[in-house]
Amino acid sequence: MMNDIEIADLYQELIIDHSRRPRNFRRIEGATHQAEGFNPLCGDKVRVYLDLEDGVLRDISFEGEGCAISKASASLMTEAIKGKSKVEAEQMFSRFRDLATGSGHGSDLGKLAVFSGLRGFPTRVKCATLVWHTLRAALEQAPGIVSTE
Repeated sequence: MMNDIEIADLYQELIIDHSRRPRNFRRIEGATHQAEGFNPLCGDKVRVYLDLEDGVLRDISFEGEGCAISKASASLMTEAIKGKSKVEAEQMFSRFRDLATGSGHGSDLGKLAVFSGLRGFPTRVKCATLVWHTLRAALEQAPGIVSTE
């Protein structure tokens, strides 16, 4: 089991890496699903694109601008979700939300578990979960812009 200092170091390293070089940061032309999210507190904006075929996320990407936590969360989410079923993606959304808000442990979330360090920072939780709420809206094809407020 990792101690708090090791988790903090890993968190910082992963956040910096994924915010500077986000994975899947592009538009999917011909995406089957998409949604837009906005965090009015800090100005984070994100658009999530999905290529959903036969209930499986064949591809996922995002575009937008925001803080390091927002961008890193989006990058790590796309890596974790790609190839999963719609049901698995919904389950991961719930587990990630629980992890970030402090009601879950996230031991089954791989690299995403580093976001457990946000529990004491409610405004940062919104930065990390914005893209996840936007993913959920895309999966449900919900109209309008997702907001953290």
